[in-house]
Amino acid sequence: MGKIIYWVHQSIDGFIEGPNGEFDWPVMGEELSAYSIGLTERAGAFAYGRRVWEMMSWYWPRAESMSDHPHNLAFAPIWRRTPKVVVSRTLTGADWDARVVGGGDLAKEVAEVREQIDGDLLLTGGTGAAAALSALGLIDEYQMVVHPVLLGGGKRVLPDTDRLDLRLAESRAFDGRSVLLRYVRA
Repeated sequence: MGKIIYWVHQSIDGFIEGPNGEFDWPVMGEELSAYSIGLTERAGAFAYGRRVWEMMSWYWPRAESMSDHPHNLAFAPIWRRTPKVVVSRTLTGADWDARVVGGGDLAKEVAEVREQIDGDLLLTGGTGAAAALSALGLIDEYQMVVHPVLLGGGKRVLPDTDRLDLRLAESRAFDGRSVLLRYVRA
């Protein structure tokens, strides 16, 4: 069974979006893009909370017609072919090869998903799903990419979570700009 990896971009002051919901500040340079593409290619499935799912399922099916950025062009076909899981108490279904979990016993539903996929479950962005899975002790690895921006407010990476001791497994700089902090449970 693969790991559950929380993969998220954040500001130096710990936010995943700015005070007005803006997410225009992460820069996908060549090195960060290559790392991200490698991580997503190895994933057995992608996981999202409802709000991130709505953004992802709107953008990635049509990304090539909306962007010529090399990262977007490389990731779009990976996104379309990879199974997806949406953690939500309100959604009853989702398209694009996605399964919805969270309407019942979340730990049991996630365990079932993990048994059915080959590889890691890559939880991307969002706070609600990450906080819920973290509270259940289900996240094996936290990969935070810290970008050189102070947002001064917005949505915190993991709001209202209990203390969890972690061990630094790796740190790495990308493109002379952002830094990966990869933590595992201690």
